[in-house]
Amino acid sequence: MSTQLPRAITPLADELREKIISDPDMVLEDLDVMRALIAANERGTGANVVDLRGLAMERLEERLGRLEDTHRGVIAAAYENLAGTNQIHRAVLQLLQPTQFTEFLNALSGEVAQTLRIDSVKLLLETKVTEEEPAIHKLGKVLLTAEPGFIETYITYGRNVPVRPVTLRQVSPEADLIHGDGFVHSEALMTLDLGPGRLPGLLIFGAEDPHMFRPTQGTDLLAFFAGVFERMMRRYLG
Repeated sequence: MSTQLPRAITPLADELREKIISDPDMVLEDLDVMRALIAANERGTGANVVDLRGLAMERLEERLGRLEDTHRGVIAAAYENLAGTNQIHRAVLQLLQPTQFTEFLNALSGEVAQTLRIDSVKLLLETKVTEEEPAIHKLGKVLLTAEPGFIETYITYGRNVPVRPVTLRQVSPEADLIHGDGFVHSEALMTLDLGPGRLPGLLIFGAEDPHMFRPTQGTDLLAFFAGVFERMMRRYLG
């Protein structure tokens, strides 16, 4: 009768054993190593034994994974918000440089547009027009004029809904009337109060990227920019 000898257990190398003993966290913090150890333990205990510690560890790993995802999301959002704030601050400083209205409009469509990484900038002012004039009258590259009430109609698409100070959306075919050429796919609309006795204005940012301006985004930074722009326009209009 043959006798099966027990399998020899190879001891850990002295250097590895001492390293584990001196720094056990090295093993505990390595998820792949811990999974391998738990799997070996489960094989040893059999399929009918419930390892509560293993279940608890799996749940802790799941919770840790969710926390890490949340942590990364919060950090990414913070960096994005900081970058957006810096962009708005630079754009405001660039708007403060010109001393003439023409230079102001050129800066708006040039340096400011580049800083904010937008593809189209329009300043629309409501004004009294004659019946012979078109709904939108272009005065240069940036400045547009329209009949009274046009701004509210454009923002709401003619629906009976409140007009918000800042509206972010993907554009409809009606936007070609403002931007032209059909290359703009999302826009930010910022209403302007130009002072007592004056008709309202609208600052319009357009982007080729359809996801650059979305209704779910925050509007605080754009509201701040619009507030600064509004006050500067009052100064130019006297």
